[in-house]
Amino acid sequence: MDRSVKNCYPCHMARPRQFDEERVLHAVRDQFWNAGYAATSLQDLMRVSGLGKGSLYAAFGDKHQLFLRALRSYLDDSLGYLREKLDSAPRALDALRAFVMAPVSDPGGAAARRGCLMANSTCELATADPEVLAEAGRTYEGTTALVAECVVRAQKEGDVPADADPIETARALLAAQQGLVFMGRTGLDFDKLTATARSLAAQLLPGAG
Repeated sequence: MDRSVKNCYPCHMARPRQFDEERVLHAVRDQFWNAGYAATSLQDLMRVSGLGKGSLYAAFGDKHQLFLRALRSYLDDSLGYLREKLDSAPRALDALRAFVMAPVSDPGGAAARRGCLMANSTCELATADPEVLAEAGRTYEGTTALVAECVVRAQKEGDVPADADPIETARALLAAQQGLVFMGRTGLDFDKLTATARSLAAQLLPGAG
């Protein structure tokens, strides 16, 4: 959002923020990511942000609005990162394989156990929170579109069959990746999870080495 239109009060009435908004959003995002929405208290948010209740809520609204701001920030960052990774790979097939394998890309398995903030939030809140459900839909459709673009590039490079539907292929890859995220959250042995990821990548992308 354009900072020049952040509020509608006259300039002489506006009080300058005395904190780094992005830093606060990242701090509360990590709190929600690690503990979940329901288990995160106001005291937790005050602790990680370094702000009092009045400052926190004046800047971001209540807990729910703060969560949505943090979630949207995460989603925008994630989509931007995904586009960069897909576009920068020398071959599209390698980028698609890395996308499927992302949940086991951390050798220590910490990423697999932590899961994805969007996936975690969808499981916890989507059935009761239409705004979270809308964000999930936006994210998964955006991810599908980016992966489908990469599938088209892989087809042009001769690594994916020309008759494969890019959108359906992208959705299959996303479903495989998110399944791995869920399995990682259950505490499945990391070596078994990695073997499963490799099997999925080999079956869905048979040209991958």
